[in-house]
Amino acid sequence: MKLYRLLTEDDTSAFCHKVSLALSKGWELYGDPSYAFDATKGVMRCAQAVTKVVPGDYHPDLKLGDQ
Repeated sequence: MKLYRLLTEDDTSAFCHKVSLALSKGWELYGDPSYAFDATKGVMRCAQAVTKVVPGDYHPDLKLGDQ
């Protein structure tokens, strides 16, 4: 099955580390990153979609971060 995650974070090195960790666990980048201003917090936010093919069937209780 193919899994999908959308990683988000404030525009800090933490976002890059989050994406790098996912890549090190076998996730692959999916599409271009997004960048937008969060007016409530007054900061820029980043987002990157990632996908990964794993064995088994999908169920909604699956913890994607553990894959």
